[in-house]
Amino acid sequence: MEQQGFTLWFTGLSGSGKTTLARAIEGILRDRGLKVEVLDGDVVRTNLSKGLGFSKEDRDINIKRIGFVCKLLSRNGVVAIGSAISPYREVRDFIRKDIGRFVEVYCECPIEVLIERDVKGLYKKALDGQIEDFTGVSDPYEEPLDPEVVVHSDRESPEDSVAKILAKLEELGYVPPSDNGQGYSEEEEKILEDRLRALGYL
Repeated sequence: MEQQGFTLWFTGLSGSGKTTLARAIEGILRDRGLKVEVLDGDVVRTNLSKGLGFSKEDRDINIKRIGFVCKLLSRNGVVAIGSAISPYREVRDFIRKDIGRFVEVYCECPIEVLIERDVKGLYKKALDGQIEDFTGVSDPYEEPLDPEVVVHSDRESPEDSVAKILAKLEELGYVPPSDNGQGYSEEEEKILEDRLRALGYL
C-alpha cells in the first residue's frame, strides 16, 4: 500500500525534549519502511529563515515556513516531523488546518526543570534580563488546548514518551504497527537506544 504522508509536530519550550523525541521517532519510522524528514526549528532558522529575528511577526513567518514545507512533504507521501518551539497557538492551528493530516505533540516540562537542565544558561540570562523576547520568560508560550499527545519530559523517560507517541500514531492509522504487536521490536529498541546514546541521553 502506498504510504500516506502526515505531519508530526512537536511543540514546547526550549529544552523540553522536542529534538530528542523527533530524532528517536524518525529512526523507528524509517525502520518501519516509511519516508521521513525532520525539520528542526534551529536548523530551519539557519537555512530557510536566515535574517529573521524574534519578534512575533518573524516567529510567525518562521513557523509558517516550516509548516509549508511539512505540507509539501506530507502531500507527497512523506512523514514530515516538525520540531520547533512554535509558541503561538493561532499559527499552530493555522498549520493544522492547512495540512489536515496533522498530529500535535506537546512536550510539557516545568520551567524550573528546564532551568536546571539548561547547559547553555539561556534561561538564567533571560531571567537576568540579558536576553530579550525569550519564550517562557519574557515572551509568552501558549500551550496547546487539545494536542493528540502530551509527553511530560520531567517525569517520563524518552523511551516512554516515544512509545506513547507511536501508540497514538498506530491508533490513528498513520503508521503500521510493529511486527510483534508489542510496541517496539528488538531492532527498534536498538535503533532507539543508539539514537538516545548519540544525543547524550544514555
